Amino acid sequence: MAQQNLILCIDIGGDSIKAAEFSYVPGQSLDLERFAYTEYEFSSDEPPEDIILKTLTDVIKTNGFTARDVYISLSGKNAFVRFVKIPAMTKDEEKIQEIISYEAKQAIPFSSDEIVWDSQLLQPTADSDGSEIDAMIVIVKKQEVSRISELVEKLGKRIALIEVAGTSCYNSARANNVGATDCQMILDIGGRCSTLIFIDGSRFFVRTIPIAGDAITQQIAKEFNISYADAEEMKRKHGYVSLGGAYEEAESEVASAVSKIVRNVMTRLHGEINRSINVYRATQKGRKPEKLFLAGGTSVLPYTPRFFSEKLRIPVEYLNPFQVVGIGPAVDQQVLSEVAHLYAETIGLALRRIGTSPVEISLIPDYVRKQNEFRSKRPFFFASAVVVLLYFGISYWTLSQQADNIAGKADGFNTYVMQREAIQKRVKDANGKLSIANGAFGDAVELLKKRNNLIAFYSLFKSCIPDNVWLTEFSISNAPSNQIKTATAQANATGNMDDAQKNAGGGQLSMDMPDDGNPLPNSNSSEVEDASPRWINMVAYVICEKADTRLNDRSAAINNITSNMSRMNELAKKKSKDNSGIFKAKDNEIKIVYDEGRDICDNLTICKFLLAVELTNPVDSPEFEKELSDIYAPAPVQKDTAKQASDDEEEIEEEEEEEEE
Repeated sequence: MAQQNLILCIDIGGDSIKAAEFSYVPGQSLDLERFAYTEYEFSSDEPPEDIILKTLTDVIKTNGFTARDVYISLSGKNAFVRFVKIPAMTKDEEKIQEIISYEAKQAIPFSSDEIVWDSQLLQPTADSDGSEIDAMIVIVKKQEVSRISELVEKLGKRIALIEVAGTSCYNSARANNVGATDCQMILDIGGRCSTLIFIDGSRFFVRTIPIAGDAITQQIAKEFNISYADAEEMKRKHGYVSLGGAYEEAESEVASAVSKIVRNVMTRLHGEINRSINVYRATQKGRKPEKLFLAGGTSVLPYTPRFFSEKLRIPVEYLNPFQVVGIGPAVDQQVLSEVAHLYAETIGLALRRIGTSPVEISLIPDYVRKQNEFRSKRPFFFASAVVVLLYFGISYWTLSQQADNIAGKADGFNTYVMQREAIQKRVKDANGKLSIANGAFGDAVELLKKRNNLIAFYSLFKSCIPDNVWLTEFSISNAPSNQIKTATAQANATGNMDDAQKNAGGGQLSMDMPDDGNPLPNSNSSEVEDASPRWINMVAYVICEKADTRLNDRSAAINNITSNMSRMNELAKKKSKDNSGIFKAKDNEIKIVYDEGRDICDNLTICKFLLAVELTNPVDSPEFEKELSDIYAPAPVQKDTAKQASDDEEEIEEEEEEEEE
């Protein structure tokens, strides 16, 4: 199997570390393969910086990350971000960089040897008159990034990128179409600070606010006179944003007191947001924000969205950064859903690997950058040395041969030609092997693509199964299973079939029949079957009431399956005029066999049935892939979505009534 391209992205936050390993195809796709979330265990006996590095070491060592390159995002509390406007007097990039460097030195209270900084010219907005150039400057302490870089290098990894949480979250949001049409905000409420990001098309503004979950914990510890750890536990157990006003308070006095503390801190945070909005609109000439997205660990406190929606009078919802990322099979999606709002920064980092991002800041120290450049050039140095040695060796050998025997020049030339031909032959053989390897790689890629199609199709088929049906076997083959064929043949021979079975091409099933599709002993079937996999065979059970002597529950379950298949076909046809539907779901095209049921208690009977349905096209055909993609493709946008949905429901109901008649 071809080796995956992997990248490890780590967000070093104020109270936790979020790590995610992605596989990627440059310029195309990004898939999450594994992730980890670890909170710091601060203590008074050890400096916080050492605890962060210790936690980072544990995260990298204990989670099975295999990627060589590492991207790092630093917390906003450790960074200084400044937006400046430069007069558009020149287009010379060197002069512009000199101006930005001057602005950076004016804004830094430290020596230039103590910091690492980078800048970027921002894209001009649509309403810009071209008289000024917007630029962003990001500054961090060199000591912090150096310690992290050295630690990562000691663990056998390579630092490929360092940036801050605000810019990585912005890149992630832009990829998920946040702020594409109007001004929208992202509020990342972390442990030690909150990051407020404004996105309005290409206009970008970020501000770090020193009010977050840590402020709530400290206030609780002060109010109840308890330790920081106990206050943190109390916040997580009883904390929520008090609704205030006429809303009824919690029955617990502790919960009521904690909720009021949370509301007071959130009110302070709301005041800072209002001030930030005023600064943004005044200095950046931005529009009024129309929506707020929440992210960060503290944002999950109950009633937080409602609080900010009431205060800001705009819609509020949680940011979902995974819309542009695939999820690998090894990822526990249930666990991921609980922490998904924390991974905007890591996804923003990973997007830097597969393509160009709106903001591309790099805070790697100079010595690390030079090490990376040297490592990238090391193979060329070795190759050059080999070429030089080879050149001198050949030259020496040629001169010595000429000195020994001038008359043997012709023989020496022939020998040289033979050597060259041998090298060419080896090169040709190597090219042939490379072509074979490329072919095998292409086959593997196609196999993975078909595997993904089958997984998607299985999910689609499961959606057609009613809740009261237990599916025990599912397979795709080139014909109905032998069990269905046998039951049908027996029913035809004895004449023991009801009308529903005759219409569906089915027969009577024995509860003791084996549930496999292997050929039965002494099978004399001479039917020539299509070798392509286009038949779905399933074994299922449905529980009926014993008083239901006609087993209507079983019939209803089977009818629901076929009806859902027809609905799926109709959905595919509506999304693409060329799509004829994925199932052949008419009654005479489905084979069904079932038993008379077996009593499992005084009032219940379990019924077993087998169903075989033919697909319109084989699962390994391009037509099947197109039908499947049409079903999962978004529906075309209608001018009146509600009216269109109502018309579609009425049309489907009329078709069902006609089928029942």
